[in-house]
Amino acid sequence: MDTMRWLEEGCLELLDQTKLPLKVTYLKCRDYLDVAAAIRRLAVRGAPAIGAAAAYGLTLGAMKLEAQKKDDFITGVEKIARELTATRPTAVNLRWAVERLLDRLRSIKFDDISALRTALLDEANLIYQEDLANNRKIGEYGQALLPAGSRILTHCNAGALATAGYGTALGVIRAAHEAGKNISVYAGETRPLLQGARLTTWEMLRDHIPVTLITDSMAGYLMSTGKVDAVIVGADRIAANGDVANKIGTYSLAVLAKAHDLPFYVAAPLSTADPGLASGKKIPIEERDPTEVTHLNGQAVAPEGVKVWNPAFDITPGRLITAIITERGVVYPPYLDNLKKVMNL
Repeated sequence: MDTMRWLEEGCLELLDQTKLPLKVTYLKCRDYLDVAAAIRRLAVRGAPAIGAAAAYGLTLGAMKLEAQKKDDFITGVEKIARELTATRPTAVNLRWAVERLLDRLRSIKFDDISALRTALLDEANLIYQEDLANNRKIGEYGQALLPAGSRILTHCNAGALATAGYGTALGVIRAAHEAGKNISVYAGETRPLLQGARLTTWEMLRDHIPVTLITDSMAGYLMSTGKVDAVIVGADRIAANGDVANKIGTYSLAVLAKAHDLPFYVAAPLSTADPGLASGKKIPIEERDPTEVTHLNGQAVAPEGVKVWNPAFDITPGRLITAIITERGVVYPPYLDNLKKVMNL
């Protein structure tokens, strides 16, 4: 199942993840504003997928710019880039992908506008293909950490749906399954939008990987019964010291894993790392619409007028993370030194 696909007619199709698992439907994005709207309402979600989608969105915007001069064209693309970057503040892959396209554009010496548009599309395609390849490498490195028969707890959805394909945390699980390790999965529901219940279980069932759905509040007791061997999650941003921003509820799982002496792994491409941030305290945390908490499928589940706090992400300190699995290998503490080494900084 493709998370996204670029059509030769100059259109980006995005799998509408708000409709899953009940309906598989694709959105046709013919303008960057369509992509921005899809990112905002989580039709496309997951840090790597958002990055790839934003790259294509910037390309769509560039295709419709009516600039005759190179400088005017670049100015117009930069404006579109700012709008796309503002759609979701926490996941760094979005900004990384957009800045990568801008760097490519600024490095080009020729002035032909048509050729500049082609260069942007080529770079967007490259980001997409690199993400696919990197996820496979993450899976290869990560599955080596898992003994046969491992029972893995995961949170939210860090699978093919959250990336260009294959997945990060679920990519590790897929690779272990493909290696014949007879692994099984516990998926936390992931309130308030139920990405674990709706998306992760859907992916696992399609791949015939044994999966059991639990509510978020069951995780601690599940660990205490000895039914979990490892926790694996994705990431939306990784600070220089190894602090990780990920879907709300991740921090709780890390604390519980530490209390039960279980390994807690983060699987993410290095494009998710933000070495310019000293710690997770500097990561902006997106707060979303209160109705995501007070309503379920459009129906109120809380009294009208109740106050709501709805952060989409939390910060897991690096000291709680056993290792970070990347496309260049497994990174262990101290992260401040070892992340720099693996990123060649």
